[in-house]
Amino acid sequence: MKFMIGIALALLLALFALAGIRLFDLRADRAEWNRLAALQPDTPELFAPEMVADLPDPARRYFGYTIRPGTPLLPVAEVDMRGQFSLGTKEAPNYQPMEAHQILAVPEGFVWSMRTRGGMPISGSDSGSWTRFRIFGLIPVARLGGDPDHTRSAFGRYAADATTWAPASLLPGPGVAWSAVDDDTARVIITHGALEQAVDITVDPEGRPVEVSFQRWSNANPDKVHRLQPFGAVMADFREVGGYRLPFRVEAGNMFRTQDYFPFFLADVTDIRFPRARP
Repeated sequence: MKFMIGIALALLLALFALAGIRLFDLRADRAEWNRLAALQPDTPELFAPEMVADLPDPARRYFGYTIRPGTPLLPVAEVDMRGQFSLGTKEAPNYQPMEAHQILAVPEGFVWSMRTRGGMPISGSDSGSWTRFRIFGLIPVARLGGDPDHTRSAFGRYAADATTWAPASLLPGPGVAWSAVDDDTARVIITHGALEQAVDITVDPEGRPVEVSFQRWSNANPDKVHRLQPFGAVMADFREVGGYRLPFRVEAGNMFRTQDYFPFFLADVTDIRFPRARP
């Protein structure tokens, strides 16, 4: 009897500990989200084509399509989405229905909060500082971050996401430089302290960004070793949101443009917002 009571107490203590960790994680998510949202300018400038007149042609076309003249330049974006997220491999993708919410504030950071539905539910978040996911809302299955590899990989991810959903954060200026790759592809190089990421954006004749690709620092490979490898996304279903024309359908994955390409992320956006700075 004492043994069983001891086991029960140990399990109860473990549950309290896991609940405490979850509460800590949720508070960290909210604190980082609020910090990033507060970076939205109080009195944003309005977009004018003259701001990008000196950029290469594909970059001018990109901004001309994604931001209408006179639109307030709001670099911080919030994106709600649902879709499919793979918990497997290319050979056995094991796609799970997912819902996610994201805030982007390039170059400062991001938070992506996700949960799957069906099967063994997984929930948690990614940010520039951590990757934390749990099953059944309590049991940790991934707790990463706080090291140079994670920081570099995360920076690549949210720099690329900005080209998709937060074009106002990529106007030319300190830490943002543009060049042409070819007639239909522009390259933006984003720097922030010691971090640097180049992202290529391919546009159609109207300037609609149809593809984003870059070399991402990642260990998503059979060797589980961090190295640069191709990552990319294709976009579709563009809609206007507050003067911005942005994709509501995104497919992304590792080893982009190779025979090993695996789109593990299939998302349909349900809402895009540009939070105003709080007084």
